[in-house]
Amino acid sequence: MKITEVRIKLIDDAEDRLKAFCSITLDAEFVVRDLKVIDGPRGLFVAMPSRRLTVRCRGCSCRIESRARFCPSCGHRQEAAPVEGNGSDNGTRQFADIAHPINGTCRAEIESAVLKAYESECERSSRPRNEDRYGDQGPLS
Repeated sequence: MKITEVRIKLIDDAEDRLKAFCSITLDAEFVVRDLKVIDGPRGLFVAMPSRRLTVRCRGCSCRIESRARFCPSCGHRQEAAPVEGNGSDNGTRQFADIAHPINGTCRAEIESAVLKAYESECERSSRPRNEDRYGDQGPLS
């Protein structure tokens, strides 16, 4: 597998831990969107795309957030969420990865490519707008 393209969308809020969204293209054939560049306690890292976990309300069967105490649709009181023991927020999981690397080598390769593109995009965005992005060669045709 080869990462053939990385696209970065910087977040404007400098105070936010979320620094950018990105997408990667694998082997010029498969795209993974919604990776996030986050400024954590140990520096920048890449979070994989995820979705919020939901359960069905026992009163109306509507999908609700897994940690909700009451259904926003019918008001039915919800039972305590099951404890999954992942070590965060009393063991209750809020999100599940949609796509993720199988091993550390793959994770390191993705993280390296994304963070390199992030740094490059940060540097490019700090230049004046009228500066030529393509240097002396002009855009590729």
